[in-house]
This record gives sequence, C-alpha cells and structure tokens, in this order.
Amino acid sequence: MTQQTLTAILSALAEEQHGLIALLQEPRCVQRAGREFWCGSLAGKPVVLALSRIGKVAAATTTATLIEAFGVGRVVFTGVAGGVGDGVAVGDLVVGSDFVQHDMDASPLFPRYEIPLYGQTRFPADAALMVLLLQASQAAVAHGPLRAARVHQGLIASGDRFVNGAAEAAALVQALTRGGHPPLAVEMEGAAVAQVCADYAVPFAAVRTISDRADDTAHVDFPQFVKEVASVYARSVINSLMVLL
Repeated sequence: MTQQTLTAILSALAEEQHGLIALLQEPRCVQRAGREFWCGSLAGKPVVLALSRIGKVAAATTTATLIEAFGVGRVVFTGVAGGVGDGVAVGDLVVGSDFVQHDMDASPLFPRYEIPLYGQTRFPADAALMVLLLQASQAAVAHGPLRAARVHQGLIASGDRFVNGAAEAAALVQALTRGGHPPLAVEMEGAAVAQVCADYAVPFAAVRTISDRADDTAHVDFPQFVKEVASVYARSVINSLMVLL
C-alpha cells in the first residue's frame, strides 16, 4: 500500500480549529516551536491541524514547521478575510487563485509588490488543489447557513496590517489595481504561507470566509459570525475536501 500524502490544515481562528479537532480520528497533540499541532485523520486520511497565528511571520513559521518537522505534502488554509472586490459580500467564500503581499515595497531596488530576489509578485495556488477546494467550497455554500452566499475565485492580498477603514481599504485596492493586482479579499497570512510552500514545492490552496467589507461597516458581532458562519463553513469545506483528495 502506498503511503498517503499528509495534509496540513491551517486555521486562522481557534474556533475553526476546535471544530475540526472534534472531528479528528485518533487525535494526538504535538508541541513544537511554541505551537500545538494536532495529528490524526479525517475521512480516513492523515492530517495535521495547526493555527497559523496572526501575521505573515507567525504564519510562515507555522508553515515551515509543518513541512520540516511533519513532512506534510500539501497545505490548505481556511480563515476569514475582509472583502474588497466588487460583488464580494459578507458570508461569501473566496478561494485564492494567487496571493500578493500588499505591504511589500522594496522600491526603487525592486518594483512595488515584487518579492526581492524571487522575480515575482504573486504566488499562485496549486491548480489541482485549488479546483478541489472550489468544489468543496461550492458544496459548503449550497448547504450552508447563508442562502445567498456565493463562492468567488481570485487574488487575495496579505499584509501585516488590519485593514478596517473605508479610506484605507479604498487606497489599498486602488494601489494594487493600478499595479495590475486587483484583489477580492484582504487578510494577514495567506501570501506568506504561499511563499513558504513555493520554496518547498509543496502544493497550497486557501479559502476565506468574508467576515466584513474591510471598511467602516465591519461586522458588528464578529464572535457570533465566526461561531455561526465561518466555523461552520470551515468544517464543511474541509470535510468535503478530504473526501475529494
């Protein structure tokens, strides 16, 4: 029997991880790099669950540990984000086609947003894994808590800054779009995880539940939204994905 690929499932929020741990078969907690990693299986397939923590450096550390210490063969990220693209509403899901760091600016040495010494600005999701994640996301929305929710696919922008003002969000989107990188959502980890996975040639894909519009109309009850919407989608998406893998 061939050995099954170990899948890492990164969660942005503890509430999402707790829901997945509850589904984990033969759970075992391993501590490394000051983090807890939950090993076990979902749908009969080996997985390791971890919290990315907040920000690009923390997420990169978690990802590198998953690859180096656990030998994961693919990484899937589920979390929340602010919607900034046209038609991207609260409760929708965004599957990342590629990822950009909106706060990367090493100009004039390198073009704005380009990662120094990489010669690229965006890091794409793994095509095959992304297709499966899209299918899992569409299935989750079809049976999810919000009837009008939609699944989008496109660029996700990451940065070490919590974007929550209308003027700031508009300026960020305008600058990215002017540079040829119009985003659908903004968050704080995905592009860093994508870069680490690219370094190790490990397939990566991510889905984000839109919790707000990254402006002055931010969701008024975030904990309730996470409990009743985001964590529900996370469990449903991952369950469907593990069956498809």
